[in-house]
Amino acid sequence: MMDIWVDVANKIKNIHPDKEFIPLHEPTLDGNEKKYVNDCIEAGWVSSVGKYVDQFERSLAEYTGVKRAVAVVNGTAALQVALKIVGVQPEDEVLIPSLTFIATGNAVSYCGATPHFVDVSRTTLGLDPHKLEKYLKEIAVLNDKVCVNKYSGNIIRAVVPMHTFGHPVDMDPLIEVCNLYNITIVEDAAESLGSFYKGIHTGNLGKASAVSFNGNKIITTGGGGAILTNDETLADYAKHLTTTAKVPHQWDYVHDEVGYNYRMPNINAALGCAQLEKLDNYIEKKRHLVEKYEQIISVYDGIELFKDQSFSKSNYWLQTLAIDEQKHNKENVLETLNHNGIMSRPVWTPLHKLKPYKDCPKSDLSITDDLFYRIINIPSSPYLGDIK
Repeated sequence: MMDIWVDVANKIKNIHPDKEFIPLHEPTLDGNEKKYVNDCIEAGWVSSVGKYVDQFERSLAEYTGVKRAVAVVNGTAALQVALKIVGVQPEDEVLIPSLTFIATGNAVSYCGATPHFVDVSRTTLGLDPHKLEKYLKEIAVLNDKVCVNKYSGNIIRAVVPMHTFGHPVDMDPLIEVCNLYNITIVEDAAESLGSFYKGIHTGNLGKASAVSFNGNKIITTGGGGAILTNDETLADYAKHLTTTAKVPHQWDYVHDEVGYNYRMPNINAALGCAQLEKLDNYIEKKRHLVEKYEQIISVYDGIELFKDQSFSKSNYWLQTLAIDEQKHNKENVLETLNHNGIMSRPVWTPLHKLKPYKDCPKSDLSITDDLFYRIINIPSSPYLGDIK
C-alpha cells in the first residue's frame, strides 16, 4: 500500500524537480513587494500610520466588492472585532463549525461568548445549512424575535460559516435559515480571499467578515487580517475599536470605550498592496495545479481530490485529498509523503476534541468526525501551477 504513496510523492516531485522538499504553502514574493517596503523605510512611515494602510484597505474593498475594509494585525483579531461590532455579547452562543482552525473558536471566546459546534457538509467541507436548520428546530425558540437556546437559556446571536481551504459554504440556504431564526451571519473568510459564491466574493454575504493574511495564506502581509463589511457604520466602529477607541484630536488622548491596539502597520500594508496586485495570477496558477493533481490522483483507488462546486469558484488555498480510510491509513500516508519530500498535513483536530472546548454545546458532528480521519492537505504554492 505504501508503494502507492511513494509513487504519488515522486509524481508531485516531478512538478517541481528542482526542490528536494516541497513545502505546503510558501509565500510568493515576485512583484512590487521590495519596492513598496523600501518606500516605507525611506519615508520613515513603518508603523500604523501611512499611505499604504489606506491604499491596501481601498484596494481590498475594491477587489472583494465590499464597501469597506479595515486592516488589522491578524485574522483572529479581525474575526473577534467583526463579532463584537455585530453585537455578540458575553454569555451569548455563536454557532461555528468544529472543523476549523482554533482561531474561529478563540475569537468567539475573546468576546466572552460560547462556541456552539455544528456539523459540516461533505461537499463543501463548510457548515451544513440543512443540518443546521434541523438542529435549530430541536434546540431553538424565538422570544421577541431573539433566538434562544431553550436548554441553556442563552441567546444564539450569530453563526460563523468558515470557507474551508477556500471553498465557499453554500450560503443561500444558510441565509434563509438565519433569517428564519434572526441569527446574524459573520463570515470567516480567512482562507477564501479570491473565492466566489455564485459570482459574489466571499465576505459579502454576512453582516461582516474576517480575512487573514498570515504568511501561509494566498497573499500575505507577513501577519495581518481585515474586517470586511458593506455597512459604513459598522466599518467606522471597527476602525475606532481597532485604534484603541481613541477620539480623533490633534493632540489630546481621549478614549471613549475599551478598544484594541489592532491596526495593521504601514510596512505590512505595503507588502499587501504588492501581493494584491498578483492575486488573480496566483489563483490562475492554483486552479491549474488542480488539473495537474487530478492527472496524478485519478489513477489511484480510494483517493479523491477535493474540487469546487457548481455554485462556487474556489481560490484553492490548500489542495485537499479525501482518502478512503478503509484502504489508506492517514498516519501512514502522512509519514510516507513527508519522508519523501512532500510536506503534507492532516486537517485540524476538530475543536470539540480539544481541551479548551470539549465541554461546549454541540450538535451531531458525525460528518466532522468522519472527515477528520480522511482529509489531507498537499503542497499548494502558486508556483507549482506554473504553465510550462
